[in-house]
Amino acid sequence: MLEALITSKTRIKLLLKFFLNSSNRDYLRGLESEFGDSSNSIRIELNKLESAGLLESINSGNKKIFNANLKHPLFPEINSILMKFTGLDQLFIRVINQLGDLHEVYLIGDLGRGVDSELIDLVFVGNLNRDYLNTLIEKAEKHIKKKIRYVLFTIDEFIEKKENIISDRDLLLWEKDKTNK
Repeated sequence: MLEALITSKTRIKLLLKFFLNSSNRDYLRGLESEFGDSSNSIRIELNKLESAGLLESINSGNKKIFNANLKHPLFPEINSILMKFTGLDQLFIRVINQLGDLHEVYLIGDLGRGVDSELIDLVFVGNLNRDYLNTLIEKAEKHIKKKIRYVLFTIDEFIEKKENIISDRDLLLWEKDKTNK
């Protein structure tokens, strides 16, 4: 199955789009303009992924809307592979798990939308030591060989500005366990 996942650049783009951020939904023409690929190559890959049960679709008017099949037994593994591919797994190991009073971390920008990028855009919410965060970010950048850009908000600032910062296409990467508050 792994060979089937990496033989096509279009398939990799689709996997990133739908499996990195499982809330993503899109249709053929939207994907065509986003990827810059031909509609035929995208259609072929969408059909293959849907036939394999990895994608689901619904008809909405004259559009067929696709999304990841979260119930597919390979969903967690594909997501894990994509986290490694993008470097997000190392971000967790080297940064997020070492921060103190952290409440939420959002992935925004291209990667948040499921588009591969050399830039990782993050929103941190909590009461953090910015100097320590910068040190951890620098170490992570060297290890994953990607640039990390971030913004830090206190909880109150984030609550006040959340609607202007986070969209429904952004990905909540990490959230403090509600029972630990």
